[in-house]
Amino acid sequence: MSNNSPWQSPDSAGVTGEPQPYAPQESPQFAAPAPSWTPPPKPGLIPLRPMTLGTILSASLMVLRRNPRPIFGLSLIIMGIITVLSLVLVGIITVSGIDRTLSASEADAATIEAGATAGVILAALFAVTLSLVGGSILQGIVSLEVARGAVGEKLRLRGLWNAAKGRLWALIGWSALVAIATFIGIVVFSFVVALFFAIGGTAGTVFGVLAVLAGIVIGIALMAWLGTFLALVPSALMIERLTLGRAIRRSWSLVSGSFWRTFGILALIIVIVQTVSSVVTAPLSFIGGLGVGLLNPTGNEDTAVAAFIGLYILTVILSVAIGAVTIIIQSAAPALLYIDLRMRTEGFDLELTRFVEARNAGDNSVADPYLTGGSTATHSSEPSPYAAS
Repeated sequence: MSNNSPWQSPDSAGVTGEPQPYAPQESPQFAAPAPSWTPPPKPGLIPLRPMTLGTILSASLMVLRRNPRPIFGLSLIIMGIITVLSLVLVGIITVSGIDRTLSASEADAATIEAGATAGVILAALFAVTLSLVGGSILQGIVSLEVARGAVGEKLRLRGLWNAAKGRLWALIGWSALVAIATFIGIVVFSFVVALFFAIGGTAGTVFGVLAVLAGIVIGIALMAWLGTFLALVPSALMIERLTLGRAIRRSWSLVSGSFWRTFGILALIIVIVQTVSSVVTAPLSFIGGLGVGLLNPTGNEDTAVAAFIGLYILTVILSVAIGAVTIIIQSAAPALLYIDLRMRTEGFDLELTRFVEARNAGDNSVADPYLTGGSTATHSSEPSPYAAS
């Protein structure tokens, strides 16, 4: 019987007796790619995620570089006004007091000298108060720049001022509260020290000196503790536009649980800024003193006075410029910490990301995240002050 089966021997197919290894199948072309991690967006000043120390330090420096004209210009104006007013006031009172003391009789000299000293002290206190007010105003305005920079916006000087002018009185109220508390603390400290010295004798002197040392240590510790817990008050006043009482509670609640981290970052930035400022100003003072000698080799009195006045004016100008830069950096740090702490405690990074993505997609229905949201704050219902900027 014939066999018409198409069967062939295994050898004809090239198959040996050994088992064949498995031949993997090629992946289909429509296979999905492996999932990968996508970093949070960085639309502007900072990445929209909780920040590290390095991020806060670099962003504090980047504030001035990113939008220099309005920020540095406004800082220069405020610092210049404060410096000029302080110098003029203290100078007039000092010169007037010295003139009255020199022209007074021996019987009245002691009284006039005491009055002149009191006037100089009051003028110095006024200068400190003025510095507190100007520094708080500038910190609030820098806070606005940091907040808008975090979502990729740049405001011009007019936009920053329009956003800030409705809150300036709140900042001035905060500055006045700080100044009054500081003044009361100084008065109490002085009264206690005076009581110890009034005891007289060796014991009174020893107790008085110990009271001075203890008061300085306690004062520094108290200022560091309260200053850390209340460091975010200007940011809460300006960014969330809260009332003063709510802003104080807001700052305290955000810092609670992160006190040492907040204190460490703020202290580190102050040390860095002041060190760099000293390194810059020290050579300038040395060069200036050397220049006076070169300009007046004969020791002429009129030339010496003119050189001193010129050097003094130049030093004031350089001090104002350097102070304008340092106060911007120091003001940016609390605002960055304010945003960082909200990210860590409230998931604020998600709100910022949603706002940025919606704005980039042309959707303007998402509300400003700085004026809405936040489980622990009561926000005002006023419209966003940045819309027209």
